[in-house]
Amino acid sequence: MENLQYPIGKFKVKKDYTEQETAEFLKTLKAFPEELQKVVDGITDEQLATPYRPGGWTALQVIHHIADSHMNMLTRLKWTLTEDSPRIKAYYEDRWANLVDYSLPYQTSIDMLRAIHAKVVAILENLDKETLNRSYVHPETEYSFTLESVMALYAWHGAHHIAHIKICKGEWS
Repeated sequence: MENLQYPIGKFKVKKDYTEQETAEFLKTLKAFPEELQKVVDGITDEQLATPYRPGGWTALQVIHHIADSHMNMLTRLKWTLTEDSPRIKAYYEDRWANLVDYSLPYQTSIDMLRAIHAKVVAILENLDKETLNRSYVHPETEYSFTLESVMALYAWHGAHHIAHIKICKGEWS
């Protein structure tokens, strides 16, 4: 079951990242909306309604979740750049996944992701190492996430959910 829940493995945060790693994260974040678009092109209604694991979200819910999660990432990024070690607000992603907007066409969230990632990339590509070490505190874990670790997390997050969508499409082995 864990292979279905975490098909690319669990995210592992590091204390520090090299310039090469952060450049790769930025490249991944920049390309993500188009990568997601490629994965969902040609997806059927049946595949959209398929959960990636027993008790898991459907492909459609996953797509909408990605947009909501990355929207929160943008907000957290801005808080971190404009406040001193802000304590962010967590949200109940499982509850959000049951709201009516998760029945909208998936393209709504992909278009939203294009805009979000354009803003995220524009901000991140102009930050120096010192600024990338600014951090926010997550209220559930009390963990302090640096902006570098947020880049790593969301680069992983996108790939993690693309794998889920591929499972729904029968393309993941």
